[in-house]
Amino acid sequence: MTVTPLVPDAPLAPALRDEDSAAPASSFPNEITRAFESTAQALEKAAEAESAFVHGHGGLQEMVLERAQADIALSLAGAVTSRVTQALNTVLGMQL
Repeated sequence: MTVTPLVPDAPLAPALRDEDSAAPASSFPNEITRAFESTAQALEKAAEAESAFVHGHGGLQEMVLERAQADIALSLAGAVTSRVTQALNTVLGMQL
């Protein structure tokens, strides 16, 4: 039996920008880092809103909204981490 390797028609990581553009090309690690940073910012905003409410400077609705947004971001970050870990375990478990 002969097995021929699969060769993709397109490059695996195509350039996402033109040479004239000053915007950097995005990559998976950069996007994950940016997503986790935004999750950390959401948690910080929620903590600030809670602190403002406790000290009488903020409203209950704002505090609840910020906490709900932070909880959703944290839940999403946990799900992404779990999926990436599962994918990595699957790839590492493959026989070459």
